[in-house]
Amino acid sequence: MSQDMNVGKLRTNCFRQSKVKGEFMLQMRVPGGLIEAKYLSFVQHLAQDYGDGTFHFGSRQCFEIPGIKYENIDKVNAELKDYLDEVEVEMCNVDMDTSAGYPTIGARNIMACIGGIHCIKANINTQEMAKKIEKEVFPSHYHIKVAVAGCPNDCAKGHFNDFGIVGLTKPVYHPDLCIGCGSCVKACESHATRVLSLVNGRIDKDACCCVGCGECTLVCPTGAMQRSAKPFYRILIGGRTGKQYPRMGKTFADFLTEEVVIAIIHNWQDFSKEVLKGEPRYLHGGHLIDMAGYEKFKELMLKDVKLNPEARIAENLYFAETEYRGRIHVKPVE
Repeated sequence: MSQDMNVGKLRTNCFRQSKVKGEFMLQMRVPGGLIEAKYLSFVQHLAQDYGDGTFHFGSRQCFEIPGIKYENIDKVNAELKDYLDEVEVEMCNVDMDTSAGYPTIGARNIMACIGGIHCIKANINTQEMAKKIEKEVFPSHYHIKVAVAGCPNDCAKGHFNDFGIVGLTKPVYHPDLCIGCGSCVKACESHATRVLSLVNGRIDKDACCCVGCGECTLVCPTGAMQRSAKPFYRILIGGRTGKQYPRMGKTFADFLTEEVVIAIIHNWQDFSKEVLKGEPRYLHGGHLIDMAGYEKFKELMLKDVKLNPEARIAENLYFAETEYRGRIHVKPVE
């Protein structure tokens, strides 16, 4: 094994160090967790010809190929070029140099549930949204974890990412089609926030607490409850797992249009640059939010963003941390 092996540089190149000296695991990104099945033969080729013959479905929807020898990394990177050109450059429309494998591990693979291409509960096409977000955050040396969920069920676990993007709807009620069966009321009671009630044979709604899940639209037998013509989105922030200070994210914004979501995410690079004073470090979004403070985060992330009329932004957010040996001290931005 080479004495000048730079493990940090290899990590940036999406190769993770193994317990076995001189062996690494390649993390092949799968933006949105969905690609054509034809790429499985390429994964098989890399695993059998360069790895130990196995692959792992990574927790961030990557193909993880262990057992790659250090001396074969350049060969693997050369073989990755076509995959990167097709999946990253063409499919996600990102601008990146593919000549030497992944240019950075910054912006982890953006995860997504199966979403609107299959699930009846989904309010959005999660893969398409994931691709659009990829274009804004990858490649970059600033780190961020993002998950896209098709509905507030949050199967993608957006609550435990730096940013969770959740598909919403604003159900539209057509009283002329309503037969007063109460199916939507029961669905809201069982699966959502109990904001619907049946009054004199018609549906009454306490709009303050509707989470935009669309459960009511799924059970209406006459189409009196329908999804809104355009989808909406929720942004959750600050969630994370880990042994030190794990926590669940909170709602930063509700009922945003797609254009507004992308505009906000577009500001992430400048926000990270300001918080870290232009010197990228291996710190994820939740920690940067803590360092900046919510007010500064809100100011920078909403810079030049024109909110749609339905949008709601949290005035304040307070995170409850798990504390170990005293209180947590976060160094603020100077």
